[in-house]
Amino acid sequence: MKQLKRLISLVLAASLSLALVSCGGNSAGNTSGSAGGSSSKSGDLTPTQQIIQQAQGMSLEELAKKAIEESNGKMFYGVGNSSRGKSALPLFIEYLQSIDPSYTMEFEWQQPKNNKIFDQLTADSLKDTGTFAMTLIQDGNQIESKMVQPGVLDTFIPKEWAEANNTTAADYDGFLPLQTLNKVFMYNNTGSKTYDNCWDFVAEGEHGLFMDIDSEIVGKNFLYMLTRDDYAAWMKEAFEALSADEQAYFQPTIDAMEAEAADLGLGADAKYSLAWIKLWVESYNEQTDDGPICNTLVDKSATDQFGLLVYSKLRSVEESSSVSVNNVNVAAYDDGYQGIGGYGYCHYLFVTDNSPLPWTACAFIAYMTCTEDGFSAWGKDMGGYSSNPAVMAENEETYHHQTGGMAEDGVTVQFPAKNDRGYEWWTTDGKLVLEDPEYCASVAFTVGSWVEMLTKYITT
Repeated sequence: MKQLKRLISLVLAASLSLALVSCGGNSAGNTSGSAGGSSSKSGDLTPTQQIIQQAQGMSLEELAKKAIEESNGKMFYGVGNSSRGKSALPLFIEYLQSIDPSYTMEFEWQQPKNNKIFDQLTADSLKDTGTFAMTLIQDGNQIESKMVQPGVLDTFIPKEWAEANNTTAADYDGFLPLQTLNKVFMYNNTGSKTYDNCWDFVAEGEHGLFMDIDSEIVGKNFLYMLTRDDYAAWMKEAFEALSADEQAYFQPTIDAMEAEAADLGLGADAKYSLAWIKLWVESYNEQTDDGPICNTLVDKSATDQFGLLVYSKLRSVEESSSVSVNNVNVAAYDDGYQGIGGYGYCHYLFVTDNSPLPWTACAFIAYMTCTEDGFSAWGKDMGGYSSNPAVMAENEETYHHQTGGMAEDGVTVQFPAKNDRGYEWWTTDGKLVLEDPEYCASVAFTVGSWVEMLTKYITT
């Protein structure tokens, strides 16, 4: 259901639905803060939104010329959850210089820690003209409630991106994702233990390595998403695949969650998800970052340990006598594995509503989402998939992530875990739980409060 999100524009309506939640941007059945919606009237829009509405009908080259005119010799400030915006900006400047060799632009890219990006953008929004031209930001729940609804950030949909996704800026309603990233279950395989069902990760005595949900909020959104009807059905299906003895261990917790699910207004299968969430929150081994989790799991001394972490961390493992990618299995790749393989979330791109350089921001966003070079700062990593299917295909042709674990002969599988099966596989067979900002926002005060109670109980 669409709701009015901003007084200044009818277009700024409710946030993403399931199609954009797949974060690949391959469908147009979502709602959000795009300034290009067909119901927009220019009189309702802020000056930046009016520029965005024009920009959405322009090619990248046309935007580049506007950017050159606007920002030549000036300073560009960006802010993001990913530090790689700092790597993408010089490539963007080179692209503009290929059109006008005399073009120059200085830049600074900031990456606030500890979820401070929302405070930083909110404070900057109080100025008539802000410092930051644009942002790359994650956590759809907080983006929707803290950034889009109050009018801090505006969505720009590049023309070529829309065309690649078989839509138009006017028809497309949704946030603009740069990419989908996945966090997947991995386990150390140097012992005899295997994990062939997602319920094994919350079995008695298990303590998975996981970034604390208050340190990285997308992890909390993952738990929220498990309660949605389709994902709850996956949890039930995985439970029913367990042996009778295994089911007997979990059944009391599932039964106890039936009343909770009803109180929270959730579907009939949600008791399975709530039981898994409860057992997970009560058992996981809290970590501060995915890097140390990966470093632990790939060491042969980490026998029988497992974690839920960013898949791309395997790319940076340095092989040694005690450390190897071959010391871990990606659980979802194992034959016969049942249930969820992990979760996916997006990096989204926005123009700040008081952007000092809105044309340049639009051009930079178009460059990152519509060209392989623009995405290259992120494209070198497995487990990060461009929302533009054309760029995704070009990126695979360059980096060959799906055969990233092959030996130089192209025949021998050297590191099975590094053969990325790709976006399509992960979002179907791999049963990746995908973040939906609209759903997360809708349960933030119900399921969210329940999760908070679990964590407070554990820490007290």
